[in-house]
Amino acid sequence: MGMLDGRVIVLTGSGRGIGGATAKLLAAEGASVVVNDLGVALDGTEGSVGPAQELVNEITAAGGAAVANTDDIADYDAAGNLIQQAISEFGKLDVVVNVAGILRDRMIFNLSPEDWQSVLNVHMNGTFNTSKHASVYWREQRNAEAQNRIINFTSVSGQFGAPGQPNYAAAKMGIIGLTYSCANALGRYGVTTNAISPGAATRMVGSIPEERRSGGAAAAMSPDHVARVVAYIASERSGWMNGQVIGAAGPKVTLYNKPAALQELVAFPEWELDTLQEQMEKVFKPTLEGHGR
Repeated sequence: MGMLDGRVIVLTGSGRGIGGATAKLLAAEGASVVVNDLGVALDGTEGSVGPAQELVNEITAAGGAAVANTDDIADYDAAGNLIQQAISEFGKLDVVVNVAGILRDRMIFNLSPEDWQSVLNVHMNGTFNTSKHASVYWREQRNAEAQNRIINFTSVSGQFGAPGQPNYAAAKMGIIGLTYSCANALGRYGVTTNAISPGAATRMVGSIPEERRSGGAAAAMSPDHVARVVAYIASERSGWMNGQVIGAAGPKVTLYNKPAALQELVAFPEWELDTLQEQMEKVFKPTLEGHGR
């Protein structure tokens, strides 16, 4: 008996890397999986059905249940086809895992509007598209006791502001906001929504200079570590967790805090400009210096 027996799971960007490792583990734990992957290069070009179908062949050869999908989740209607394929093939949908992403790394002063938009289309729009179509299906079920899941992928590039990835960082932080919103909106329909901030040795990490990689040891980290965290959140046991960001890098699993106020200044009835600037420097500046910011 696997921890995911009977679960039907859609995974985007799951032909290789973290998505591929996760799809294999979920299938090994008894889930029926839809492996979505365009088979594109790291920058989103030169697509191929190869990676998705090859992984499906590997899963089915090992006795698992899987089908391939090459819909472009950045396209709203195509994302709807992906969700419908899971329901048509396996009779229902329990979990959506949004892994798909591309990179177009540039410093902000070198970043073209096209490269900005292309990255947001896949990460931000793609996550919205699949979540929207899945949420419509779950809302129609009207089952507050269901154990459905949306699992989004964010990144430390957004959380800590990678200087050469303004497009990627913006999209990944946007995904956190979307995660919080869905967590608050969908609980009544039996859906939890959480985000994973992964660290693993994949081709996406290879684009980041060594000195800026998380922990400085990305090459030693297997995507299998991330896959195990996703598997738990995808299971029925994780219903207590909603609206959280979980870090998964190597053997380390991290629960991140939500944004919280560090200090607060209040004036009645309102601030005079001179007083405001004095108090901000007196109170806020030492606080930031004490936090190393």
